[in-house]
Amino acid sequence: MSTATVAPSRRSVMAGVGAGTAVVAATAVAAPAQAAKARYTPASYTGVKLLPEAERHLVSRFSYGVTPALANQVRKAGGAQAWFERQLTPSAVGDGTAAGFDSWWPSLSYDAAKLWERSQGTLEGGWEVMQSYQRWLLMRRTYSQRQLSEVMTEFWENHFNVPVFGDGVFTFRKSYGDVIRSKALGSFEDLLQSVIVHPAMGMFLDNARSSKSAPNENLGRELLELHTVGRGTYDEDDVKSSARILTGYWVDMWRTWNASYRPEEHWTGRVDVMEFGDDNRDPDGRGVVRRYLSYLANHPATATRIARKLAVKFVSDSPSEALVAHLAEVYRRNDTAIAPVLRALVATSEFKRSAGKKVRDPGEDLVATYRVLQMKVGRPTASDSAVNAMLWQVANLGQTPVSWPQPDGPPLTGEAWSSPSRILASFDNHYALSGGWWPKKDVTYRPKEKWVPKFPIRFDLLVDYLSRQLLHRPSDAALLEACCLSVGLTPGERIHRDHGLVKWNMHRVLCTVLDSPAHLTR
Repeated sequence: MSTATVAPSRRSVMAGVGAGTAVVAATAVAAPAQAAKARYTPASYTGVKLLPEAERHLVSRFSYGVTPALANQVRKAGGAQAWFERQLTPSAVGDGTAAGFDSWWPSLSYDAAKLWERSQGTLEGGWEVMQSYQRWLLMRRTYSQRQLSEVMTEFWENHFNVPVFGDGVFTFRKSYGDVIRSKALGSFEDLLQSVIVHPAMGMFLDNARSSKSAPNENLGRELLELHTVGRGTYDEDDVKSSARILTGYWVDMWRTWNASYRPEEHWTGRVDVMEFGDDNRDPDGRGVVRRYLSYLANHPATATRIARKLAVKFVSDSPSEALVAHLAEVYRRNDTAIAPVLRALVATSEFKRSAGKKVRDPGEDLVATYRVLQMKVGRPTASDSAVNAMLWQVANLGQTPVSWPQPDGPPLTGEAWSSPSRILASFDNHYALSGGWWPKKDVTYRPKEKWVPKFPIRFDLLVDYLSRQLLHRPSDAALLEACCLSVGLTPGERIHRDHGLVKWNMHRVLCTVLDSPAHLTR
């Protein structure tokens, strides 16, 4: 408590009494706090090299967590900015480990007809295929060297949300995700042109059976409201024309699952959406669709909407209007290319000041925890294998990958993921993983004695070492105090190889570090 908190009232000062009493009281209250601070002065373990704070911030926002290995890659690349630039071109980054996960779930490569056939027998249900896809995503996010690409793929899969458990969607959902990954760092227009006419999107928003005699408005509406210009820029007549433009894309659902374009089902006639107009006379309406989507991708309202979402994701829950306007201008000046917008974003002072202001959502928390604990997850051999358990763990936190049921996708703001139940679930996960108790099968944990850099070592030095390993930052007094209280040790306690901390309590220190705000934010 500061002296300002217990300062005398204006009335007591004016009366000439009470001030002395207030100062004495403040001193009495502050003394224990100052003594505690002195007891928990953090030590500094110099054996772990850290990135500068600004570089750690950049890498943290565009990865699933800074690890010692990733920090080494950043340094080898010439610093965080050079690493970031290289990451903007995923093909320039080797990623053999992530590519190897394809063989873990062979059915993800099957075409729609084969997946449907298998689901009709006892081989593999559609929901099982989609759980495999979710686990494949978690593994890529945990181990891929193309971290920025994975982050942006998740961003766009959420923006163009097609939940994996929609009716029949499993037949095309993996290919939909592949399209997004291949275009996640290209232009928004190219991405929009591909995803809106994809069979998975068509099935989810009922465009796969929309016809000239009965145009379905779902995709036409969400294209405007969620994917591009946003509310307030169009009316119901625009929605009707939007739906008519998109007719003709067809999926033979529940039979052959053949995806095709049917000119005989395309609505022809004049269409007008905001300032876009077209006579739309050709039964093959793919041309008008391309023109229409290009118009929407380049619309100023779309530029602002995409700029705002990127700013909320990577800067803060409440970005300034000046930042949004700046990013929207960069977006339009570069013909909807995404990489220039990201470059402009990280160059701003608002981004640089935003470290630690974004809450990790459930998936980010779980993946970051696996990464910093240096867990090695192997090919699944049983139902309770670690990679299968990962999906159950993130479900306990409140949200599995690409399963948000509404078209709007999961929220990007921290408030949505900051409930007491979510935080307690995170603590529970951290505890189980720190102790190596669950999962147990097809996973290798770092041996607990390996978390001690040398023997003997003072406890305060060990805490600082662990902070540098797990949080990629030095410890502070609050973390040291929390770690001391978690295991009943003093900062000066000497830890030897047979110490009880190493034998029985290392998990308590590890999870205390992981429970800190520094790990739960990015």
